[in-house]
Amino acid sequence: MEDFAAQVADLDYPMAVVTAAAGGEPSGCLVGFLTQCSIHPPRLVVFISSANHTHGVALRATHLGVHWLSTRHTALAELFGSLTGDQADKFSRCRWEQAEGGAPVIADCPRWLVGRVLDRRAHGDHTGFVVEPVSASCGQPWPRQLGYQDVKDLHPGHRP
Repeated sequence: MEDFAAQVADLDYPMAVVTAAAGGEPSGCLVGFLTQCSIHPPRLVVFISSANHTHGVALRATHLGVHWLSTRHTALAELFGSLTGDQADKFSRCRWEQAEGGAPVIADCPRWLVGRVLDRRAHGDHTGFVVEPVSASCGQPWPRQLGYQDVKDLHPGHRP
């Protein structure tokens, strides 16, 4: 499957920080596997690695926050992509507030949505969370969406 690995290594997936909270514990991680999966009704599916600390929190959460990153948000990408929540308090290093269902919304990321979790299903080494948007902010115009090619050299907090 070397050819498959080479193919996907060249793709430029959109990057987002996904946040969750359950039992008073906020958690968040950098993800590159997410996509809109329905127009009417609006739905998004977010895939979180089962090796990630946020995975366990998201399994217990009723809502997820999805923060779309621009090239201005490389520090947020590094914070949520290079540290693991079972070793570091990422939320003490950024400004955030609690939204619907307790989902953390990062103040420095103007494009976000909070979605109610409708379904969870295992897909390989990730779980897909289908969310229904309940609130969102489009924020200011941004220079360019942050993609996988912008962050591929980050060292993840957890490795599968």
